[in-house]
Amino acid sequence: MRIFINNLSSKYVETISIESLDNIQEALKKFNSMKGPIEAKIFAINELISSDQLSKFKNNFDKFNIVSLCVYSNNRNTVLAGRSLKIDSTFLKEEEIKNNLLLLNSKKEVDILHEGTLRSGDRISSNGNLCILGDVNPGAIVSAKKNIYVWGKLLGIAFAGKGGNNKASISSLYLDPLQLRIADLVAIGPKDKDKSSYPEIAIIDNQTIIIKPFIIETKN
Repeated sequence: MRIFINNLSSKYVETISIESLDNIQEALKKFNSMKGPIEAKIFAINELISSDQLSKFKNNFDKFNIVSLCVYSNNRNTVLAGRSLKIDSTFLKEEEIKNNLLLLNSKKEVDILHEGTLRSGDRISSNGNLCILGDVNPGAIVSAKKNIYVWGKLLGIAFAGKGGNNKASISSLYLDPLQLRIADLVAIGPKDKDKSSYPEIAIIDNQTIIIKPFIIETKN
C-alpha cells in the first residue's frame, strides 16, 4: 500500500510504501519533526486492511496534528473497515487509484520552507529546493533534489542534488556539517572549523566538493 503524507503548513510531501500497517511505526519515524497540520491518504490496491489495523494506524498518528485522513481502495471490505471507524473511505477502481497516485506525486516537485531547528533524529527532504530558517543540529539529516539553504547553523548531514544534479549547492550562515553530499560526491566536515562570521556555500568544482564564502552580488 502507499501512504501519502502532506504537511499543509510547510508543503512537505512524501509518499511511503509499506507492506502492512502493522509496520507503520518504523515508517513514520521520519515524520517526527512534523508540526502539522497533516493530511494523510492511504491507497490500497487489491489489499484487505482490517478495522483493527486502521485503528492502530490512527493511534500512531496521535502525535501529529491530523486534519484529514482518507482511505482509497478497490477492496470493498477495506472501504467498509474504514467507514466503521468513521474514516473517509472511498471505493475506486484500480486504474483510478493509480491515476490519483500519479497526480499526487506530481505535486512533490515543489520547494520546501521549514521554520525551526532540526534536532538529532529529525529528517526533512524536498524534491525541489529546501530552505531552513533555523539550525540543523548534529544527528539531523536534510536532503533535496536541488539546492539547500540553511539560515542558521548547518551541523548535521546535508545531501543536495539527489538524483545526480551536480549543479546543486549547499549554503549556510555557519557551515560546519558532519557530512556533505552533492550528487554522487561526499565530503566530511572539517575537524577544526574556524568561527567564521560569514555565510559559506558548498559546490562541486573539478569533481570535488569545495567550500567558499557565499557572496551575493548586487547590481548598482
